Amino acid sequence: MPQWDILALVLVVLSGLYLLKRPRHRYPPGPRGIPILGNALQLDTVKPWHTFTKWGKVYGPITYLNVAGQSMVILNSKKAAEDLLVGRSSKYCDRHRFIVLEETTGNSNIAFIRPGERWRKMRRATDHAMGIKASSNFRRTQANESIILAHGILNEADLWRSHVERTSSSIALSMIYDKPPLQSLDDPSVVFMNSFVDRIAKVAIPGNYIVDILPILEKLPLCLSQWKQEAQREFKRFTSRFEEMFLEVKKKVASGHEQYPSFCVTLSENQTKQNMSDSDCAWLAGALYSAGHETTATTMLWFIFSMILFPETQKRAQDELDRVVGSSRLPSFSDLKHLPYIQAILKEILRWRPAVPTGLPHIPIEDDFYDGYFIPKGTMCIPCIWAINRDPDVYGLDGDNFRPERHLDQNSHLKDETNEGHVTYGFGQRTCAGRYVANNSLFIQMATVLWTMKLEPLKDSKGQPVVPDVDAEEANGIFTRPPPFQFTASPRFPDSEALIQQARDEIMQEVLSRPEVL
Repeated sequence: MPQWDILALVLVVLSGLYLLKRPRHRYPPGPRGIPILGNALQLDTVKPWHTFTKWGKVYGPITYLNVAGQSMVILNSKKAAEDLLVGRSSKYCDRHRFIVLEETTGNSNIAFIRPGERWRKMRRATDHAMGIKASSNFRRTQANESIILAHGILNEADLWRSHVERTSSSIALSMIYDKPPLQSLDDPSVVFMNSFVDRIAKVAIPGNYIVDILPILEKLPLCLSQWKQEAQREFKRFTSRFEEMFLEVKKKVASGHEQYPSFCVTLSENQTKQNMSDSDCAWLAGALYSAGHETTATTMLWFIFSMILFPETQKRAQDELDRVVGSSRLPSFSDLKHLPYIQAILKEILRWRPAVPTGLPHIPIEDDFYDGYFIPKGTMCIPCIWAINRDPDVYGLDGDNFRPERHLDQNSHLKDETNEGHVTYGFGQRTCAGRYVANNSLFIQMATVLWTMKLEPLKDSKGQPVVPDVDAEEANGIFTRPPPFQFTASPRFPDSEALIQQARDEIMQEVLSRPEVL
């Protein structure tokens, strides 16, 4: 056979093989990858939300990636995210399997486990104990902690981050385990729980571990898998402490010991009805601490950051407090409906600086088509919260700007009290179950701090204010926080310092009278 005929035959065969391997459907657009690894080397494991947002501006509302054979879709618009994750929530409620995270948690963290009867039990228990009806059970704790926070910042402004951290940890431990207010971040319970939060933040980043990109490495012997050895040690440590903390509450419930409302109290009282094991109850409580503490603390850090950067916003909020609350008493939850601007600030901070800016991946349980594009079963669909919260079709062209007024109508009322004004709490069946409790905590803390004091930046030797860069941020795993900065805090009026001191003293006196504190 002539050589040209042979060459032609080879070309025909190769073309046929190419056509057989070529996808039958059209994938969404995305950056070009390399053979075998695809886009794996293009993943940003430090601040992926910025890379995802840039891709969204180039490729549109949905961006397709191939990460060493794993299909990944980034959702960068509210419409695309809601169409898929809300409109087709039953199809997109699955979770991606992060191998290191699964080993670290024993596949017991409700935020990451796959849907099924076990997940549904956990979700029902969470909704029952922390849903909109139950959220009012924690208002007393939240109000008390907001007073302790304001007192701490007013008297030790240089330690403001520690006071925010203590408050968030204290509220979470109280709501979940019926613990009295924390005295220090050195408390063993806090040290342990925060080590869990830090660990989860690191193992939940897509592409952070090679085994999550190349799952075949999971089959290596334990002696050759340092990640697995570490994950198994951590799982045993976390499980032991979580079970100890849950069973402590359960024993008190069984003995009839009087306790304040808490998640573990409600869980213990309904455990038989909900048919949940002690281990699942313990892990559910631990996971809720992780979600509640970190997101609330981070949002409060961004709140202080915003008040320093935007003094006109602080002034408008304080004018509203003066009209509604006055100067003879502290803000309370009864004022919530009458403080729309404070609520607008809360909504805007959650929109502008979401604590988890990439969101958690949703996985379709079957092949799907959207806007003419093919999304294969098992695709990791990541809602880029950062980009969606800046969607120009929803928020206009100034989505990068901090502007609470965007949530108000022309009469300075909330445009829609039922609308969060952001997507930071997630989508569909995976929406954050504790969002009502979180909103209450954030509202009363913001209102109490703003009522008590004026926050101002430090000044340099020339008398110029020293403020952080508006775009500055620090990444900690899947979380993002503002960089360290300092400010001054001064009483807003003569009686505010005395009133906050008196309220704080009364709370501490009540704490000292609790039997477990004596």
